[in-house]
Amino acid sequence: MLRRAYLPIIVDGDVKNNGNWDLVMMEASIGAAVFLEDRALYTASMSKFAGRVPAYIYLTSDGSLPVPGRGIGTTKDAIIKYWFNQATFPVSGITQETCRDFAHVSYGVSSMAHVAETSRIQGEDLWRTELGTRVGAALELHASFGTGDREIPEWLCNGTIGRSLDPETPYNSLANRMHQRMPFTKKLLLKQRPAEIGEPNPLFIGFETLTNADIPF
Repeated sequence: MLRRAYLPIIVDGDVKNNGNWDLVMMEASIGAAVFLEDRALYTASMSKFAGRVPAYIYLTSDGSLPVPGRGIGTTKDAIIKYWFNQATFPVSGITQETCRDFAHVSYGVSSMAHVAETSRIQGEDLWRTELGTRVGAALELHASFGTGDREIPEWLCNGTIGRSLDPETPYNSLANRMHQRMPFTKKLLLKQRPAEIGEPNPLFIGFETLTNADIPF
């Protein structure tokens, strides 16, 4: 079933739509690879995933512009257009979908977290790599706006962002297990728990208070 029905649809990922599509497809492909004990599929899917992570969450060490994603033009204009016309990047943690809305940011970041958890079970802890740095920066930046501790600056999405973030799984990994200090994310989680099934987060992340909250291992 996985090989014949699902993998043909997802194994190549998505290079035309927003980054959360590619991330969730690679999450599914990696999960299928583990179930099928298919090392080649796991390696290929993880390679695509690794390329998408820096193209989804920006760090200032990337330079003046984000890393281009697969299938996206490498010119300044193409990158800015793909990032919903965000033209300046003065801080780490901005995501490719920040100026779309925080719900879709949650989808992308949650897929990263699920892959990192799967990889950890397989013996490689991606949380201790650059992935953890990028995810932590994204959570704290977006959560600070979600709690109201910071006003959204005019340079970011023209000062207007749809606020709805669900960071349960990555917060549990970074804060509870690795003991990183994430005050804004913690404040947001305590304010909005439990995550709910339904708008504005109707998909897989609605279960994550139940499955991932406050698990220190």
